[in-house]
Amino acid sequence: MSSRKTVALALGCGASRGWAHIGVLEALKDAGIHIDYIAGCSVGAYIGALYASGSLNSLKAFLLKMDGKKIFSYFDVVFPRSGLLNGTKRVHELFSMHSSAETFADLEIPVIMVAADLESGKKVVLKSGNLVESLRATMSYPGLFAPVRFKNSWLVDGGLIDPVPVGVARAMGAEVIIAVDLNSRIKSRSKNNALSDEGHSPVEELLKSTVPEPYGRNELVKKMYDFYEGVESSLRNKTSEFINRELMPPDIIETVTTSISIMQERITRTNLAVDQPDILIQPRLGELKMMNFDHVEHTIHQGYISTQEVLEDIHNLLE
Repeated sequence: MSSRKTVALALGCGASRGWAHIGVLEALKDAGIHIDYIAGCSVGAYIGALYASGSLNSLKAFLLKMDGKKIFSYFDVVFPRSGLLNGTKRVHELFSMHSSAETFADLEIPVIMVAADLESGKKVVLKSGNLVESLRATMSYPGLFAPVRFKNSWLVDGGLIDPVPVGVARAMGAEVIIAVDLNSRIKSRSKNNALSDEGHSPVEELLKSTVPEPYGRNELVKKMYDFYEGVESSLRNKTSEFINRELMPPDIIETVTTSISIMQERITRTNLAVDQPDILIQPRLGELKMMNFDHVEHTIHQGYISTQEVLEDIHNLLE
């Protein structure tokens, strides 16, 4: 009797669309498909690492409980020199509230993350050492998050050069590669799920948001709540002052994120044509802007049903 084929996931970037990865992983688990390796970029790396540590359910519960717009309250607003937000401490908190894993070696499934060297433009593969440092690097969305100093390089979001890291997943030695592309412009078939454009930028939503109720697996989250409650007023004033001075229409954040999204879509098409996965999953999220964090349930559902549509093909490959 032959052993089963090994499977690797290539989880792509996509900002708020990234929650679709949760639906993808749940659908694969429900279908009894075992994942042996994960290669992730940006939010794909974040969700992949939590899945590999057995903490996906905790993340999902947190997201569904929390108004997605308040995600930005977990990051420090800074006066931009290299980025609007400095997320180092908050990335640590957003990961550690769900998982106790600290290094790649602590994960139950091998995970590799992709970042980009800001000076050379080369792809940087992260697969050992501190998890949060690597996550902070692969999630450094240009213009929004400050770059990360890593050894002798400044690293930014790997989506600039490899939005769906199929080649990295293949190099891990898997026999079947399942890729999740969040950069397509395919829209949801359901009119009831169509998302309206409310015309507010993520930073404007930050000004309106309040800190969520305490939630999490330990005292860390309660401490986070107390911290944010104490600095909320000064944070609002600081952000408001910045917006009144600099963020005139058109919205600078939407301009940056939409421009990068267009670029990533083109790069993804080229990369997938050259290095094709065995299975390609493209959740229908074309109506969702990259920073619309307030449609968590819809996004997860689209990931789930898009995966269900290819389950027969996956099973055929694994036979």
